[in-house]
Amino acid sequence: MEKKQFKITINAPKEKVWNTLWNDATYREWTAAFAEGSRAETDWQKGSKVLFLDAKNSGMVSTIAENKSNEFMSIKHLGIIKEGVEDLDNAESKQWAGAFENYTLQTVKGSTELTVDMGGADIPKEFMDYFIMAWPKALEKLKELAEKN
Repeated sequence: MEKKQFKITINAPKEKVWNTLWNDATYREWTAAFAEGSRAETDWQKGSKVLFLDAKNSGMVSTIAENKSNEFMSIKHLGIIKEGVEDLDNAESKQWAGAFENYTLQTVKGSTELTVDMGGADIPKEFMDYFIMAWPKALEKLKELAEKN
């Protein structure tokens, strides 16, 4: 898959943006742009497993490849979950294996520039089309949440 990149400038310090990204309550709010009821079950520590789930307990099985607090998070996808059951071996899972999401935060002129890079696997076109539509909405919601006082 070709790499896709999404960027947004948020008028808040990196620490606040970071906490808004990964705090359970705000994570659920900004990721609702992908699926209602979205949540992540993890401690966000390097090497930890992540279950990205929707309201039907379906989603992705992943791992935290890197976590540099307030600067960089890399998530590597391993497979899928259907109705609470992990599957790393079926054809759909294998399409996702090795895909990544990298989140980079940089201070630019007193604001935080967040860059999200996706790539690393042969993700089906319909999913990429979906991400191209959903990411800007998710990032706008993230911005709204992080800029609140």
